[in-house]
Amino acid sequence: MTAELVRGQNHPLPHTRLEIRVSAGKPVVAGATLADEHGRVPGPEWTAHPAQPACPGVEVSRQATADHRIAVDLAAVPSGAHRVSLLLALPIAPGAPVGFGAVAAPFLAVTGQDGGDIVSFTATGLDTESAVVALEFYRRQGAWKVRAVGQGYAGGLTELLADQGIELPGQLAAAIQEAVAPGMARTVGTPPPRATEVRSSAPAAASGASGDYTLPDPVRAVPAPDQVAPEPADTHPHSTQGIPQPGGPEPTATPGGPIDYTHPRRRSAAPPPPPAAPPAEPGLPAPPVAGDATGWTMEERLYNQVWGMFEDLARATAAYRSAVDFAETRRDQELDQALSDPRVRLTGSGDAAPAARARFEELTGRAREALDRDLGQLTAESEVVEPALPPAFARWDQPVWQAYRVPTEIPMALRLGDLHLPERPELRIPMLVRLPLERGLWVDSGRRSSDAASPMDEAQIRGLAMDTAVAHTARLLAVYPAGEFTVHVIDPAGSGARSLAPLVHAGVLDEPPASGAQGVSAVLAKLTQRVDLVQMAVRAGAADALPPDLDTAEQLLIVNDFPHGFDDRAVTQLRYLADEGPAVGVHLLMVADQEDASAYGPVLDPLWRSLLRITPVPDSHLADPWVQHCWTYEPPAVPPGSRVLHQVLAEVAEARRARRR
Repeated sequence: MTAELVRGQNHPLPHTRLEIRVSAGKPVVAGATLADEHGRVPGPEWTAHPAQPACPGVEVSRQATADHRIAVDLAAVPSGAHRVSLLLALPIAPGAPVGFGAVAAPFLAVTGQDGGDIVSFTATGLDTESAVVALEFYRRQGAWKVRAVGQGYAGGLTELLADQGIELPGQLAAAIQEAVAPGMARTVGTPPPRATEVRSSAPAAASGASGDYTLPDPVRAVPAPDQVAPEPADTHPHSTQGIPQPGGPEPTATPGGPIDYTHPRRRSAAPPPPPAAPPAEPGLPAPPVAGDATGWTMEERLYNQVWGMFEDLARATAAYRSAVDFAETRRDQELDQALSDPRVRLTGSGDAAPAARARFEELTGRAREALDRDLGQLTAESEVVEPALPPAFARWDQPVWQAYRVPTEIPMALRLGDLHLPERPELRIPMLVRLPLERGLWVDSGRRSSDAASPMDEAQIRGLAMDTAVAHTARLLAVYPAGEFTVHVIDPAGSGARSLAPLVHAGVLDEPPASGAQGVSAVLAKLTQRVDLVQMAVRAGAADALPPDLDTAEQLLIVNDFPHGFDDRAVTQLRYLADEGPAVGVHLLMVADQEDASAYGPVLDPLWRSLLRITPVPDSHLADPWVQHCWTYEPPAVPPGSRVLHQVLAEVAEARRARRR
């Protein structure tokens, strides 16, 4: 499954022979540099660019184009090369954009030998920068990894190459621009369609995210290249998309013109620009706009915008904390220096200490002022974005749930709760995870030392943990189309009956919750068999050989009160489902206290590590991979006295019954 990276995130590479696909919407220059263990490029022979398209292990294009395919063989790079950086730059030409902020965010996908995607990265957040280090491949403990960088340079290629340690960077940047200039001179705009070719003056319009086009009848107009949506990110060189298939779209032709064999769903341009913000008053920032991010659909734009808000909050807080640390270090140094003076120690005279404290207050005050300004803008953006979120991203108290209808498509992500930092606790960022789930969920029902001041006892926390699991389950059922998500429940002792009542009474469970050791064994055996069958069918390429009664919907197994009712065989099956299930559509949602399973010792450590831990009460246990903030996780809460959960489950149950008729 493809890993979608964000800036600063890394990922291991299973192969050393790779292909990097770049889609930018506008022509860009692609290049690469090889750096030593100190991050310096030894010489021009360790660079690949249009004027010198190959260096050991890397080959790039000679032209500036909107789409690139870059070949990388990490096994062929010199042994002294510890980092391979992939560079993108805007060409210098009349009419060309001068900064990446004027074009769609470049999208990069790294594929392996088999053509399957390994990771992808969208270089967002660029503005006046005209050159960017998009990705880097680096050695770590004898293996190669890839990191999403997204570091832009307003000074263009010259500044970027200088930062890489290349001598005479200006001359090399000029040579690169000179190499792509002839190709840019041959680039012409797309002519408008002739009136005789189209009976309607309206251009072909994309319908939502599906890429279908509404064409005039009876003549099918051929969309101009700049009117066609870009190719999906998961298309690789061996894809059959775009090749006429039996029963597929026929080639189109215009009267008196050549046949156009372009598949009508192929996308070759950048996503449409986000909505423009209304003009700002003088001296004030522009008012925020919901969906102010790149993406093909409003859902994708909101998803990218939420992640942008998360990154902005992380960066602003990191800058503030760094400034405070610097101020504290400087104050302590000045105080130590003052106290080391014998005259100050003996006479107590001198104003060094008050001056040091005054400078500390000044520095921290300026840092806090900058933080408050940034957090104020983020708060204003959050107030605009929250009401615009679709049900999969929205809190339970949002009005969008009152008009809920069962969707026809799976959303790209799901909200698991909120995240916030102590500098502004009321500023909540939605915690979104991609769908389908790539790992199971663990609602920790244990009582921690941090809960000592909580008025809830152990039984109340366990009940709240089960309520949280049911709320997550209801949201998953609500965002999947009818019949495409099935829920199984293991409740060995029946202790979760009260919390499970909304699911049982609504009729969204195909079978009642399994209880006792026999019920536990039956459910685990059924799901284990499903994983085995689907895995064998996928490996053999024989999906049509699956039994006709096999439920092909995504499966969720809720396990309450683990390990009660589990023997050694059941524990082994549960670990197997946690490891192998997500890849074939079987997911775990465990409600458990790790201390209850302490008798198994380290045997269950892989199980806990494979699950995403969330809590039924606010807890600061999540850390981001960039600046290592400890984020406070806030579970999703249904408003007290609200019937929204029952109303949503009733809609889901009715849609499931209608589908079976």
